[in-house]
Amino acid sequence: MPQVVLDLGKRIEAIMKQKGLKQRDVAYEAELDVENLRKYIKGRQEMKISTMIKISHSLGVEVGDLFKKGKLS
Repeated sequence: MPQVVLDLGKRIEAIMKQKGLKQRDVAYEAELDVENLRKYIKGRQEMKISTMIKISHSLGVEVGDLFKKGKLS
């Protein structure tokens, strides 16, 4: 997998941890199967832009925040 895919998964996981969110809740809000969300987080599967938008909405962040390093403001 390209490094950007791995980094994106790590960022999603970091945001979830920072906000105290559970995978099942994020998956539900994003209308995804939990196993698919896990694949995205682990960088084992690339996601479509529409999926990325759904995940960012379920995390309560802008899509661009998925690519920023560090804590959210």
